[in-house]
Amino acid sequence: MLSVWVAAVFLSFSGADEAAQSGAANAVEPAPSVQIPDGFGDGPTARDYSRLLSQVSKPPRRPGGGGGGNDSCQWANDRECDEPGIGTGACPSGTDRSDCYRIINGIEDDSCRWARDGECDEPGFGTGACTQGTDLTDCGDVIHLRFQRDTCDTAFNGICEEPGRGNGQCEARSDRTDCSTRDRPLTINDHFFGRDDRVMMDTGTFPWSVIGYVTFDSGGTCTASLVAPNVLATAAHCISEGNRIEAAGEFLTGENLPGGPRRARVVDYLVDPNWNEQRFSSTDDIDGTDWALLRIDRPLGDELGYLGAVDLAEAGGRAARRERIWQAGYSWDTGTNLSGNEDCRIVDFNRDNTMAHNCDTTRGDSGSPFMVRRGDQWAVVATDSNFRSNPNGPMIYIAALSSPWVSQIEGFSTGQIGRPQGPGKPDPLAPIKK
Repeated sequence: MLSVWVAAVFLSFSGADEAAQSGAANAVEPAPSVQIPDGFGDGPTARDYSRLLSQVSKPPRRPGGGGGGNDSCQWANDRECDEPGIGTGACPSGTDRSDCYRIINGIEDDSCRWARDGECDEPGFGTGACTQGTDLTDCGDVIHLRFQRDTCDTAFNGICEEPGRGNGQCEARSDRTDCSTRDRPLTINDHFFGRDDRVMMDTGTFPWSVIGYVTFDSGGTCTASLVAPNVLATAAHCISEGNRIEAAGEFLTGENLPGGPRRARVVDYLVDPNWNEQRFSSTDDIDGTDWALLRIDRPLGDELGYLGAVDLAEAGGRAARRERIWQAGYSWDTGTNLSGNEDCRIVDFNRDNTMAHNCDTTRGDSGSPFMVRRGDQWAVVATDSNFRSNPNGPMIYIAALSSPWVSQIEGFSTGQIGRPQGPGKPDPLAPIKK
């Protein structure tokens, strides 16, 4: 049995503790260049479509293009300056004028409709509801972090390694935390607990070697982890788009392993029968259904090992609040590096099969595992989902508990259960992409 060890290891959990859901999703204004599907919008309870479904940062700048002072870049009018040097670098110079002209001219004001609401709404370290430079009062404490990332391989090591203000071992703007500070004002979404406590994980050692990411054929990337030799756990919203399941893609893990990363294709999926993308996107009612199991065409876990899984509802929730929690994912701001938390906690259990936590997570971490450890054994207790607004404090970060799928791993692994053939079914078995 895939999870026999769980019963013995987690008998120390006892009692139960549940709390009502709190807060509604944050209000944001949809970008004019994005077609917003049903269930999204700019009302007081709407969720930000791009924030929930765009799991990775923009691709590197492409050569070519050109022209001055126009919006010819495909990323123009997304509220984020994407020109090189002054922005993300995703666009050629002079092709993202509407998003960049304020940065170029040093204009900072409160002209955004969401300004002065106590929450930073700039892209990147805010909600993304405002164009950069138009939410000064709310974002003023963090605009010095604009366009900086922790993509350097040695980020979080306590040594500033950027050129000009460090030893120059890292590229400019790639060692943010070490060259600036781990402090994060509570007005920003990312790392809202006031401090970025993440560290880099070595993907050449277990369990970090079995936490990878799926690049979906339909676009986007999410973190996923091996919970059986041929089964991954991730988030349902990662494979949902336009009320269809789009699960086909390539899984990559263990980039630091001898011989390089291991790859496999997703060939089947299992989601909660109550999963509904539109309802999830517009309410907090079914966050506990935001989980998905993906079957892959190679039993990578036979070589690399895999994580166990535990149902905290059965093992008891109250004692779990005292448990040390590990989490790791491919955050948008750490590039291809696996970053995560080594010592965070469960804050609350909710009646909708979710838990609130205080791990520092952000975009790209969706689907990442929250784990407990007993000796050499690791078990997934939840997967990263989303966050809820909290009028009286910072955002509440939500993860979907593993309870609904723990008992289904073995049947799904052997093909006894899975999705019937139909729209959105992943591609049939195919050679691994090189």
